[in-house]
Amino acid sequence: MRNRGNALLFLLMSPRNPKPDARARILRAASDLLANGGRAAVTTRAVSAAAGVQPPTIYRHFGDMQGLFEAVARDTFATYAREKASREPTNDPVEDLRQAWDRHIAVSLAHPDVFALLYSAPSVDAYRPVIDEGVALLRALVARVAEAGRLRVDVAHATDLLHAAGTGVTLTLAATPPEERDPRLSETVREAILAAITVPASAETPNGEPDAEAAAERVAVHAVALQALLTEAPGVLSAAERQLLSDWLDRLATTGSPGPPIRPVSDTRRS
Repeated sequence: MRNRGNALLFLLMSPRNPKPDARARILRAASDLLANGGRAAVTTRAVSAAAGVQPPTIYRHFGDMQGLFEAVARDTFATYAREKASREPTNDPVEDLRQAWDRHIAVSLAHPDVFALLYSAPSVDAYRPVIDEGVALLRALVARVAEAGRLRVDVAHATDLLHAAGTGVTLTLAATPPEERDPRLSETVREAILAAITVPASAETPNGEPDAEAAAERVAVHAVALQALLTEAPGVLSAAERQLLSDWLDRLATTGSPGPPIRPVSDTRRS
């Protein structure tokens, strides 16, 4: 009985909102310093003072300051990534991709110093794991477009185009004073990329009859769709069969694609 009473007394005396642990306080301090003063403001002394810890505590939790910067970048985009991954897809994967672009640009501009941290040479390689997490989410969205028969290039190439364009738009807007930014820039680039990598839901001409070019394009997009779907069942075909089928699909995708031939999947991305 006495032990139970002591336990109850301890619970009643415990604060409802305990002080965040040292690691969380360090992350918050570094994030605030980065947002308010840029990377130069995030020093060992400043972080330790703001977090209420001794400098060695930073290195115990993060290894070094580079490790702390990586954790700040990952933590900043973690909430956005979880929200993006948990969002229920609609019946229009192209529209889902369009909305994902807008959310990504908005979040990146809300944290311009963190975004610049990720893509500022020569440190970009150090943040590759954080960047790759975001690219993996983008690739999943692009794969849905391919599986729906709406993608005119292979998934890897489309993902690279979207990632490159989104990065360029964000860096450009972040470097421009808010009052001088062109509000049409993101939308214009977004629609240009989507027009280049996707096809309409219907390939019919105005009179309702598919022409030869439209038919060839439909063959191409379905070849790309089958390429994307085959990754979900890697054990169905032998290695030799997969190689042969991939070569055929590459040819069909390239033949039906408008403009310069696309880079076949088999060149660099096939496992």
